[in-house]
Amino acid sequence: MPSTPYTWITTPITAALVRGALDLEPTPRGLLPHRLPAWARAQNTDGQLAMAESQPSGVRLAFRTRATAVELDTLPTKRIYVGAPPRPPGHYDLLVDGRPAGRATAAGGNTLTVDVGTGTAEHGTGPAATLRFTGLSGDDKHVEIWLPHNETTELLALRTDAPVEPADTSGRRTWLHYGSSISHGSDAASPTTTWPALAAAHGGVELINLGLAGSALLDPFVARTMRDTPADLISVKIGINVVNADLMRLRAFAPAVHGFLDTIREGHPTAPLLVVSPVLCPVHEDTPGPTAFDFTRLGEGQLLFTATGDPAERAEGKLTLNVIREELERVVTRRAADDPNLYHLDGRELYGEADHAELPLPDRIHPDAATHRRIGERFAAHAFAPRGGPFAEAAV
Repeated sequence: MPSTPYTWITTPITAALVRGALDLEPTPRGLLPHRLPAWARAQNTDGQLAMAESQPSGVRLAFRTRATAVELDTLPTKRIYVGAPPRPPGHYDLLVDGRPAGRATAAGGNTLTVDVGTGTAEHGTGPAATLRFTGLSGDDKHVEIWLPHNETTELLALRTDAPVEPADTSGRRTWLHYGSSISHGSDAASPTTTWPALAAAHGGVELINLGLAGSALLDPFVARTMRDTPADLISVKIGINVVNADLMRLRAFAPAVHGFLDTIREGHPTAPLLVVSPVLCPVHEDTPGPTAFDFTRLGEGQLLFTATGDPAERAEGKLTLNVIREELERVVTRRAADDPNLYHLDGRELYGEADHAELPLPDRIHPDAATHRRIGERFAAHAFAPRGGPFAEAAV
């Protein structure tokens, strides 16, 4: 490593320095953050979910220090889609005392090349990267480095020019959220600007984000993970992936939701629990899945999605977003009679028809950066409203 004006102190990366991950897997070179514990991963056989949970949306290093310079060695895995435009690099966001203080990207890294036409994927190896943030004040401060929300990232080494100690988060409530790629952060500008991260900042809470791209499918092992994860506030955003995957019919959907909520309540019997239905997505409002790539546009370098179901199939029990919204409202209304801490939010209050006219979904499924900000602000305004918000602070 080239000489620098800094006298570096290397601090071992441990669970005490990492927020938002539920497991840290040792690798030959460092640690790989996971958003599902090892026992849950062992019950999963789906490659999409395995990839999604290893992408550290909401995961960050958090510590106190007087350091004026910070270095982090990482080994990212970058996705490449054959025939599609290059994906933007993953961003690392630096926060100092809760305020943005820097942003960086990691060069090199491993690669995952996906051919959506054949459904194959090829792994490639590459070099590690070193990120450096300098010019920080010498005051004692709370430092966070948020990892790329959509880039699997191994943590190799942390160096600073002053000692580091774990951040104290006592007094802050923990919000545990479950959802799809929209909650994961697809097409957000950076890890601190996914809508859950923005909402958490507005609400002054610690975020554990179980937004799992393409994989919010009511898996029992995810419900058990949420049951066993300490949390003060819980939300589940359900629907779009069930339609995307054409996973179940109407007969199975409501019982699956009941079972998912029952399991969460086993570990969190009285925590505020907010059930959010899908935001507007015109291609699936009344057309069932499965969702597929629009190959007619892929050849033009555009990554777009299309609905391949037939609206007439609703009569056979196929699910659409409108059907799911009706079912979720019915389920929550029934359960809330015996569960005063259970709440419902129609996702179209976060992003609806007027929003789509102004900020259409670029690939027909996922919101862009501006829409993430709008959704995050609206969720925070609803959930953390001082009077009547599901996540309002209890009066002292």
